[in-house]
Parts: sequence; C-alpha cells; structure tokens
Amino acid sequence: MTKKIVTLFIRDTSINLLEMKGMRVQKWASSPLEAGLVSQGVIQDEEQVAAQVRELFRLEKVTTRKVIAGLSGLNSLYRLITMPELPGAILDEAVKHEAGRVMPVSLDEVYLSYQPTAAPKGEMRVFLAAYPRDGADTLVRTLRKAGLEPYLMDLAPLALCRIPNEPRAIIVNARSEHLTIMVITERLPQLIRWLQLPGEAESLTEKLPAVTEELSRTVTFYNSSHLESPLDSDVPVFVCGELAEAPDAWPSLVGRLNYNVLALPSPVEQIEGFPANEFMVNIGLALKELLPEDVEAHYSIVNLNTLPEIYLPKAFPISRILVPVGVTIGVAVLVYLGLLVQNTMADTKVLDSQLNAMQRSITQQRQEITSIKEQTVQTQNEINPVRTQINQVKAKTGIFQSTATGLEQVREKVDQDLEKIASLAPADIALLYGGDKIEMGGQRAGQGQVGHNVDEASITGIAPGNEGYKAIFEYAKALRNSGRFSMVIISSIRAYETGEDEDYKQGFNFAFTVE
Repeated sequence: MTKKIVTLFIRDTSINLLEMKGMRVQKWASSPLEAGLVSQGVIQDEEQVAAQVRELFRLEKVTTRKVIAGLSGLNSLYRLITMPELPGAILDEAVKHEAGRVMPVSLDEVYLSYQPTAAPKGEMRVFLAAYPRDGADTLVRTLRKAGLEPYLMDLAPLALCRIPNEPRAIIVNARSEHLTIMVITERLPQLIRWLQLPGEAESLTEKLPAVTEELSRTVTFYNSSHLESPLDSDVPVFVCGELAEAPDAWPSLVGRLNYNVLALPSPVEQIEGFPANEFMVNIGLALKELLPEDVEAHYSIVNLNTLPEIYLPKAFPISRILVPVGVTIGVAVLVYLGLLVQNTMADTKVLDSQLNAMQRSITQQRQEITSIKEQTVQTQNEINPVRTQINQVKAKTGIFQSTATGLEQVREKVDQDLEKIASLAPADIALLYGGDKIEMGGQRAGQGQVGHNVDEASITGIAPGNEGYKAIFEYAKALRNSGRFSMVIISSIRAYETGEDEDYKQGFNFAFTVE
C-alpha cells in the first residue's frame, strides 16, 4: 500500500500544507498569517499559530498526525568539511569538534546536523548544517500544541536543493522579504547564501537589481575558489518564488552571466490547479522519503533529519523487561547455589589431598622465577640505551607537531582574512587575483593580485566609472568596520582611460594594505 506523506511549512506570511500519496499530489492548502505571528522564521505566538494549524487540518480533512516539518533556514550555516576516515564510535564527537572550529558561531546557540558523503579512501567528507535553536524549538512546540508529531524535519534551502535532477545547478528563490541562492555541484549543496531584501522595495522590479547583484557576487565568489571547475554557461539557473512568475525579468537577472534561466520544475505528479511554485519547499520535504534509488539520477544526496535529538522518539525502556526476568533468574541461581554448596563440601576432602602436591610444585616454580628475574635484570641493562634513543626521537616529534600546529593556525587566519576581503567587496569593484588582468575595450586596464603574507594582506583592483573612487572608499570603510583588520591603508588610487567600451572607458586602479 502506498504511504501517505503530509508536509507542513510555516513561513513568515503563510502556513503551507501538502498531502501526497506516493509521487502524486492529493491535497494542498495555504493559510495566510497575520503580520508578527512569525518573524524571521521564528514563531512568536505559538498558541495562535497552533490553533490556525489545527483549523487548516480540520478544513482539509487531513487525519494524519505525523508530519514532515520545514524550517525556514534563516540565519543557518552550511559547511562541507573533509576529515580522516574514522570509526563510527568516535565520529559524532569528532564532527562536533571540527564544527566548533569551522563554524563562526557557538555550538551552544545552534542545533547541529551532519551527514557523511562519498569521499576517497582514507578520507571522509561531511556535510554540516547549523541552525538557530529558537526557531526549531518554537516550531516543534507549536506543532505538538496543534496535536501533530513531526518525525522528520529539514531546512527549506536543503529541501529546494533536492528538487532539480541536475548534477550542477543554481537555484534562486526570491520572496517578498528575502532571497536565497543555492549552488549545487557533485549532487551536493556547495554554497547557500541568504540575505534580506530592501524593506522599502515593494515590487519585483524594485527588488531585481539587488537580486541580480547578489547572484553575480555569488557566482564570482564560487568561481574564485573553484578555478578548476567554475560555473560556466552550461549550468542552468532555476528560479522559484516571485521570479518564477515573471519570465520577462529573467534576462535582467543573469545579465552578462549568459546562463539559461528556467522555472524550477516539479518532479511529482500534479493534479489540475495545483500551484507547484508556491509549494516547492513542501515538495522538497516530501522527497525526503520519495526520491527514487536510481543510479542515473542527479538529485541532491544531502538528506538530513534536522529534528533535534531531544525531540526524537524515546526508545522503549529495556528495564521493564529485564527486571522481571532478572528476579526469576535470581531465584533459580539461589536454588542452584544451595545444591552447589552441598556438593562442594563433599569435594573439599578430595581437594585437601591434592593441596600438598600443589605446594611442592609451587616451591619448584619459585626457584625458576628467581632465575628468570636475574635474566630480566640483564635484559633491562641492554634496553636502557635503546629507551634513551626513543626519548630523543619523541622530543623531536613534539617540535615537529608544534610547528605543524602553528602553520595550521596561520593558514586558518589567512583563509578567513581572504574570505572577508572577497565578501565585503562592492559589486562594482573588481578584485584581481594572482596576476589576473582585465581587458576593457581591447586594452589592459590593470593587473594585480590579492596576496597575504600572514601579518598583512595586499589588495589590488579596479573601480570603473567617473565616480569609481567612491566605491573604493566605501570598500576601505567596510574593511575597517568589519572588525577583522586593525589597520586599512589605501596605498594608491590612480585614474585610467582606455578603450571604447562606455562601461569601462575610465575608472580607477587602487591598492590597499590591511593588517
């Protein structure tokens, strides 16, 4: 019999309910929420939202109590880490330790879920997701007040990543208040970025420049760290949310990136009138249990259960079985011991006769032990020089380990500095890496690099336009205010004029030094 699956996703503006039977949609419903009941993915009024959920289930005559729940994923963090291959007994502790090192938040403030993925022999690749505790806690409490029991939970961006059957893809989910961009390669979400859209922008036309800028920034950031396999024009861009309903805006979305833009396709069987675009997260949640085991498929392999461990069903207490059984066994043991004592007393006389013979044997063995001790002393004298050499090797090993630890700390600092330098760069500034050059109007406009020598980093780039210098000062201010660098020095700003291309005809080369 085909199993029914019910998914529930509560966003800031609505409650979305979807019931499926196998891969076919059965029922769907959406209930709008008053402003303030849910904010930034966190339920603010649990009683009122629970009552609205109960009413939605009653009106739609959905009797299933067990549901797959979705979390908004706002303020969540994602990482793909590589570790040595470890046995299962210590994997959990090792992953938490590494997550504490790479995540820029305290693990006391978030719930952590992870999933090992395929990796070369001797290594492990682990996908990590850290999400705020308050959002998960309020969601579970609200659903239980509504009489429901979540048995699986997932983050909305990961649910959307599960929908396209593509080995490499970009997903852009634009909603009224926020934007999420997901980059998928090797069937893994490699990069997930979220940002709040301008509150004063009401129409999609007003929001589109911010969406376009963030998409370009995301692609640039990904390509700069994956030079061997950048996101080329063959990678499809799938859109959902408001963008899916506005195909006229798609060319402006990708701009010069030259990607093919498509509405995110639904992989499930739909019935007439079903608005798939509005229920994409619910569909992704249902696919947690419905994706086919097809070796040729390219769906995301990340399928975490982000339901916190404290809310998982408790195991049946084995003590309720073991105590009665233990009492019965204890009585049987006492009876047995009584019989054994009687038999032992009869055997004691026989053992006494054997004791004298054993004592004579012991005397002989003591003499042999004395001889062995003398040989041991001689051997120990031969071992001492070897032990001294071993201690010397251990001392040298300690020095090497300390050096390796220091180098790892330096590498981590450099990586974090470079990530901050790239993430704060305005969209209209081009940073140059490792001697790259930029051609404008057929002529070289400038070249340089972003470098780091532990104590300081050098940044070289260009800012096109008559007022490019403003973007340069804005970038310097952002670096200074980031709290990452103690000093930001503008080494040089030089104007240039080159080529016939009006977009890049003139501008400014610049160089920073940050410490």
